[in-house]
Amino acid sequence: MSNVPMVSVIIPTFNRAAFLREAIDSVLAQTEKDFEIIVVDDGSTDHTRELAADYGRRIRCFFQPNAGASAARNLGIRHAQGKFIAFLDSDDLWLPKKLSRQIEWMRAHPEIMLCYTGEIWIRRGMRVNQKKIHAKVGGWIYPLCLPRCIISPSSVFMRRELFNVIGLFDEQLPICEDYDLWLRVTSQFEVGFIPELLMVKRGGHSDQLSQREWGIDRYRVTALIKIYESGKLKETWQRLTAEMIADKCKILENGFRKRQKIPEASFYADLKERFR
Repeated sequence: MSNVPMVSVIIPTFNRAAFLREAIDSVLAQTEKDFEIIVVDDGSTDHTRELAADYGRRIRCFFQPNAGASAARNLGIRHAQGKFIAFLDSDDLWLPKKLSRQIEWMRAHPEIMLCYTGEIWIRRGMRVNQKKIHAKVGGWIYPLCLPRCIISPSSVFMRRELFNVIGLFDEQLPICEDYDLWLRVTSQFEVGFIPELLMVKRGGHSDQLSQREWGIDRYRVTALIKIYESGKLKETWQRLTAEMIADKCKILENGFRKRQKIPEASFYADLKERFR
C-alpha cells in the first residue's frame, strides 16, 4: 500500500459488532489492495472496540460519543487520506471486485465526481427483488432522487474534493442524512452508475432507525426545503422540488391525523399549502 492510499474506506458503526467483522473482512477481501480502512465507533456499548482491536494496524479506529451516522461519517472524512472516499455501513458487505471496478470506471470518466453500483438486497436473511421504483441509473438524476433515496451509501465511490463543493453530512438529521447529501450532489453534478451487483445491502433488523420510527418523510421534507431554499436549483427542478414537498406534507398530514396528532397534522397541512 502506498503512503497515500488510493481509497479511504469509512465504516461508521454503533453496537453492530455482530455485523462489523463481516463488513471489515469484505473490504480486506477486495482484489484492489490500495486502501485504508477507517472504522468510526459512534459510542458503542457492545464489544465493538475489542473486535476492532483484533485487526491491529490493518484498520484505523476512532471513537466518539454517540452522535449519529452523519457525525461518524464526517469524522471519518476528516481523517481520510485517500484520493477517493467510499463508505460501507457496518451491516452491509462488498463483493470482491467493488473497489477495482469503481477505480477503473472513475479513471475512464475523469469528469464524474461520484459513481455508485448495483446492489443485492437481503431482508431478514432472505434475498428480495427490487421494485421498478428502485431502479438505478446514471446521469443527471436529481428528479429521480426526490421521492426516495435511490443511492445506497455503501455503493458510492467519490473523489474527495466533492465534499469541498457540497459540504459534509448534515449532523442535524438523525435519519435520511444520505438522502439529503445525494440531493445536494445530484443537483450540481452528473453521477455515474455501474449496473454490476457489487455490494450486499442487508436490512430489516430492529436496530435500524427507519424500522423503529414512523414518518421518516419528516426528515426528507427538511432536506427538500433545504435544497429548495439553497438557490442552486434550476427553475424546472425548483418546481419539481416544491411539488414533492407538498406531496410528502400531504402524506404526513394524513398520517398524523390518523394517529390523532392534530398539532403535527396542522403543521404539515400549513406547510403543504405553502409549497402548492
